[in-house]
Amino acid sequence: LLGIGVGVLVREYGKLSNLDKFYFSFPGELLMRMLKLIILPLIISSMITGVAALDSNISGKIGLRAVVYYFCTTVIAVILGIVLVVTIKPGVTQRASEIDRVGSTPEVSTVDAMLDLIRNMFPENLVQACFQQYKTKREKVEVTTVVDKNSSVFPEESITTATTAAASENKTQEYKIVGMYSNGINALGLIVFCLVFGMVIGKMGEKGQVLLDFFNALNEATMRIVQIIMWYMPIGIMFLIAGKIIEVEDWEIFRKLGLYMATVISGLAIHSGIILPLIYLIIVRKNPFRFAMGMAQALLTALMISSSSATLPVTFRCAEEKNLIDKRITRFVLPVGATINMDGTALYEAVAAVFIAQLNDLELGIGEIVTISVTATAASIGAAGVPQAGLVTMVIVLSAVGLPAEDVTLIIAVDWLLDRFRTMVNVLGDAFGTGVVEKLSKKELEQMDITSEVNIVNPFALETGMLDNDETEAKKSYINGGFSVDKSDTISFTQTSQF
Repeated sequence: LLGIGVGVLVREYGKLSNLDKFYFSFPGELLMRMLKLIILPLIISSMITGVAALDSNISGKIGLRAVVYYFCTTVIAVILGIVLVVTIKPGVTQRASEIDRVGSTPEVSTVDAMLDLIRNMFPENLVQACFQQYKTKREKVEVTTVVDKNSSVFPEESITTATTAAASENKTQEYKIVGMYSNGINALGLIVFCLVFGMVIGKMGEKGQVLLDFFNALNEATMRIVQIIMWYMPIGIMFLIAGKIIEVEDWEIFRKLGLYMATVISGLAIHSGIILPLIYLIIVRKNPFRFAMGMAQALLTALMISSSSATLPVTFRCAEEKNLIDKRITRFVLPVGATINMDGTALYEAVAAVFIAQLNDLELGIGEIVTISVTATAASIGAAGVPQAGLVTMVIVLSAVGLPAEDVTLIIAVDWLLDRFRTMVNVLGDAFGTGVVEKLSKKELEQMDITSEVNIVNPFALETGMLDNDETEAKKSYINGGFSVDKSDTISFTQTSQF
């Protein structure tokens, strides 16, 4: 609230230049840099320690439960978004020509984007994956082929999109794929590596204990740094909000897209305030709103900085300290959720696609709506592995149903605001996921606790007890300089010795 007030006052009476606006936002920029700084050590240490602490069979079950939960909530979010946008029809009363376009449309191929997603899951350089993602780009190449009128020539490799025929030659336009790297953490690739690395360490036993202790210490040190950052967070958030309000130049766009924004925000509110709490209540049988209150600091952070990954340190702290979720669950589930669980993004993309169709007076049939649902779900799950995820995934959804991809520029102007709300929903979905998975995995966790207690307190407790009983029976059976041992529950035998 203080940030909003400061932003409005400075905007009205400050008359800042562009350079002054940049300097004004500096404290907020520092907060973002601090949070992004600890994303990398937090993801690596939490994933490795979380997976290594679990048995491979148990970690597989927990991972499957988490993925099923994420997938189901994402599908529900997409369906909810489509129902709302079809019912409210925010684009029927407007035309695309009435709305100012902002920015440019990225050139993207659905196939290339999906292949980039898979490539980023298996980075060729682990160090490079810490700060760059792999990305492919199509480049046009014009190939001239000489043709003999009395024979036919077929090029060995060609992807033809346009052909110009002449008397003696054909000009064929081909594409070649060029690989490059874009800035940004390859979170998906790191998670895949840490998942496998943690499982291997867990299987190594004592040999892997040194590595496990190192990553446990790294995780604890990172969380202590998070506590230090918390002291600065109120100041940083205030300047983040105020700076964003000052930067907005055209408030008229909010009036033009008001109904569209209301549709998206209504869907996000229903999903986060009714559907997710209801799922938590049915499975966990506890008050979901008390759980959500425990995540208040993480939700506020997500709303202000609009990044699930940057919010991850605060999400860990709230889930483990406020809601007392088992660390073996949070360390495994939360990094995965921050990467693939994008309920708010999926809902937003579904609403935006149908809204753009309504702006262009295009009637969508059942087939197109199903296609939007499937594509929005898949695009949101893979968003973290695609560079410039917001625009790219939106273009993929539009292209899937034949809508003009350039119309994505119609909604970019308000995307910065909606992004904050959908990020908050994404983080809340991750948090509820930890509670649900912990409840469903209760038996496995209790079994692990019993096993670990026996191993830690006295690794030979059971064997010692058996030996004590055997010695007692042996003493009772000592006769005439000999002894007789009888184990009725295993093997019965008698041995006598004379000295």
